[in-house]
Amino acid sequence: MKRRTFIKKTAVSGLACTFPPVLTLNSDPDYSILELMGKAEIELFGEGINLREEAYKAFIKMKKAAFTDGFDIKMVSSFRDFYRQEGIWERKYLRYTEDDGMQPLEAIDKIIEYSTIPGTSRHHWGTDIDIIDGNPKVSGDVLVPEKFEDGGPFMNFKAWLDENSESFGFYLVYTDEPKRRGFKYEPWHYSYAPISIPMLTAFRKKNILKLLQNEDFVGCEHFTTGFLKTYIQNNILDINRNLL
Repeated sequence: MKRRTFIKKTAVSGLACTFPPVLTLNSDPDYSILELMGKAEIELFGEGINLREEAYKAFIKMKKAAFTDGFDIKMVSSFRDFYRQEGIWERKYLRYTEDDGMQPLEAIDKIIEYSTIPGTSRHHWGTDIDIIDGNPKVSGDVLVPEKFEDGGPFMNFKAWLDENSESFGFYLVYTDEPKRRGFKYEPWHYSYAPISIPMLTAFRKKNILKLLQNEDFVGCEHFTTGFLKTYIQNNILDINRNLL
């Protein structure tokens, strides 16, 4: 097992619950706000995997089981710090407003179809993964729902995950439940519940609204109190109920 340590980068801004018996939660979590927002140093494990140790070990077990059944789990994205998420947000905001001519609020609504506000991403925690099957030959963007549906290259892989992922502690986050709001359906995004549930619980105890109002990145000047309250309720909390 290769152990790595994430080193905090300097921020650069151009403009400014029911579970299976096998699921054991961290009953006494102690997570700082910097850790929850992706601004702290955390230990990451696995070259190209980059998860907390317990999540890493569970992922390796799932990967081996999938390989036995003919699937080669490939990590598309795992840990992502605040500053990387900030860069993703600002690139999209500037592209939508400057290149595509969108109004600021329209651009923000477009961004939060799939991308989080910096500081609120579950990928900050070292518990969440975006995964695909490495066996099929696929062109273009791999993280699109259609490629996990009937006739898509990852159809069989998704069926395997539906049947097996929870036995390793990994739960789909943004489901295709018709009444679910917030981020769109992401059949590739799974969360290691034994750690992510306590982290979300700790995050909910913080004043998330105030924390976001204190940030300074491109586009955040258009965040109203009403928008942020709706974002917290829909995008952070309207997820797979087994992860709350």
